[in-house]
Amino acid sequence: MKTTTDTPVSTLSETDLSLLRAAIELADVSRKNGRHPFAAIVANERGEIVASAGNNSMPPEGDPTQHAELAAAAKAARILSPEALAKCTLYTSAEPCCMCAGAIYWCNIGRVVYALSEHRLLTLTGDHPENPTFSLPCREVFVRGQRRIDVFGPLIEEEAERSHIGFWK
Repeated sequence: MKTTTDTPVSTLSETDLSLLRAAIELADVSRKNGRHPFAAIVANERGEIVASAGNNSMPPEGDPTQHAELAAAAKAARILSPEALAKCTLYTSAEPCCMCAGAIYWCNIGRVVYALSEHRLLTLTGDHPENPTFSLPCREVFVRGQRRIDVFGPLIEEEAERSHIGFWK
């Protein structure tokens, strides 16, 4: 059984950090559009963006299951084969929740790079009813699967948390 690993951050490229920052910028756009400040990008092994999504989980127009990571992974899965998805990276402004980690796993995405940890997100959201944050790191979800998913994060948390400052009041 292959499991998730903590690969050294030194193996991240400038493209990785650039795409992670792009996900944070998309989270800012989500917030400006009145949505929760989360976003995700799926890129192929050459760093080309395959899919992206902001959060659309707020009622009444939204769907509580439409977290950015799940939506981006689903878009990518509609256009790429499982073999191609295994070479993709999902970049996200915040650590994938357990639902999104499951979607990443089932879509066969091979790598995750995230900015804001679930733990740090909880300090920003508190007990806000629109974000009942789990205390379940994505690594714990991935490690129970049958294939390896490389995980990098948390990274550049200070940059990522700016999208959330003042939002969860």
